[in-house]
Amino acid sequence: MSERLLQEFLGVSCSDLQVCMSKNLTCCTKKMEEKYQVAARRDAQNLVQTSSSGLKFLISRNVAAFHDAFEVLMRQAENHTNAVLQESYRVMADQAAGPVRELFTDISLFLLGSELNVDDLVQRFFDALFPLVYNHLIDPGLSDITPGYAECVRSSSRDVRPFGGGPSLLAEQISRSGVSGKLLLQALHLGIEVINTTDHLQLSRECRRALLKMHYCPHCQGLTQSQPCMGYCLNVMRGCLASMAEIDAHWREFVRSLEGLSARMHGPQDLEQVLLGVHTQLHDAVGQAQKNGPRLSAQVHKLCGPPSRRPAQSVSIQRSSSRASVPLKAFVRVSGDSLATMRRDFLSSLRLHRTFYGGLADQLCVSDLASGDGLSCWNGTNIVKSYTLRVVGNGIKAQSVNPEVKVKEADPVINQIIDKLKHVNQLLQGKSIPKLGSLDQIETGSGDTEGRYSGDCDDEDGCSASGGGENKRKVSRVSKLSPDATGDHKHHHHHHHYPPADESEVKGRSRSLGLAGAIWILMLPCVHMLLAL
Repeated sequence: MSERLLQEFLGVSCSDLQVCMSKNLTCCTKKMEEKYQVAARRDAQNLVQTSSSGLKFLISRNVAAFHDAFEVLMRQAENHTNAVLQESYRVMADQAAGPVRELFTDISLFLLGSELNVDDLVQRFFDALFPLVYNHLIDPGLSDITPGYAECVRSSSRDVRPFGGGPSLLAEQISRSGVSGKLLLQALHLGIEVINTTDHLQLSRECRRALLKMHYCPHCQGLTQSQPCMGYCLNVMRGCLASMAEIDAHWREFVRSLEGLSARMHGPQDLEQVLLGVHTQLHDAVGQAQKNGPRLSAQVHKLCGPPSRRPAQSVSIQRSSSRASVPLKAFVRVSGDSLATMRRDFLSSLRLHRTFYGGLADQLCVSDLASGDGLSCWNGTNIVKSYTLRVVGNGIKAQSVNPEVKVKEADPVINQIIDKLKHVNQLLQGKSIPKLGSLDQIETGSGDTEGRYSGDCDDEDGCSASGGGENKRKVSRVSKLSPDATGDHKHHHHHHHYPPADESEVKGRSRSLGLAGAIWILMLPCVHMLLAL
């Protein structure tokens, strides 16, 4: 029976196939090829997402941990400040609790992204504090000053400057250390955005066809257990992930820049030290105002007139309900782990992922896709001893001679994310001064940029029917390699020699079975695949 008659018997023709065309007999129909096309794309995206899941979890977990640590730090700094006020200035401590709470709430909002002016929020705190200091420490009377007079005293604070340079010094320290903490958080949010972008990046048409050819075209010849040759896999994956490889240099710099920022976050830039030292500066500022009491009293009288006070009865009720003094609480570090320790542990783990984007294609081939050394493998056309074509490097430029995937240019979405990385790296390195709103420009909040990914889409990919949900499919498979294990490989797998298959032995068995047996041997894998579909 001729090949043509055999194809008619099987009911399959190669003429309709777009990618999996072969001189050999085929089990595939056009519909099967289309399904394989979608499966190949999903497999590749799932592998990328699985490979990045550890890195994404590391950053996300630490963003949450830093948020929690900041909140705990704020509560501890506020409680410590109130305790010191109770011990040193008990007479006004209860009334000062409100302004203290507002101060630390504003600092917390600033750290978590609000574009508040630190000078303003610190000055607002000391403005609110001055009427209390005046009423209880500078010009105390039998009763409290009236709300109207208290407002005049508050308004005079900027002219009188009762606390000297204390507010400016505190604002400078909070601003310097706070910007560093804020930048750290927002840089990590950008890190998550980078991973989300590459996780859901649309693959080009050329890439999708190459993935189909590598993964599923051998199935059409009944070769369901074959794996691609290492060199072949590297060419396909380096071509498909060429745009992602362009992130490599900027991602490495991102990790180095985070390490540099963390190294600078000590002394005046140590947020923990600054916030837990607010009580000291507050104590000194109030002490200075009390020391200069006569001068301040005269200045206030000049601006607001003599004190206007409430009836004595109202104040006696107020003072009778005043809380007793609270002893100073012992100083406690944040949950036993300082922010410096948290940063050090996080960056130590992040450093293992610094070559993630440069080695991603290699990692996928070595860990999941390619045949091992010494084994026969699929080269895109047949099962061979070894892949003999040139193996290209990583990145867009190297793909100009890629024999398997044509790559025209870097993906526009990747170019956008690289621009964001460049910007945040400048900020992290202190080469660019953050301005109002500039930090928000480097993050999207959630990091979810679905719906903005580039890449062409056609019918063979099944995009029109698949929708956007398929990219969110979860996979439980974990990569077998450590993140940094395949950072800089130089492959020359086309020089490897694999043991040849004994073709005469196979042919001898086929002849002994006869033509009918040979037909059924060819049909069995096809029947299996049709049932699976």
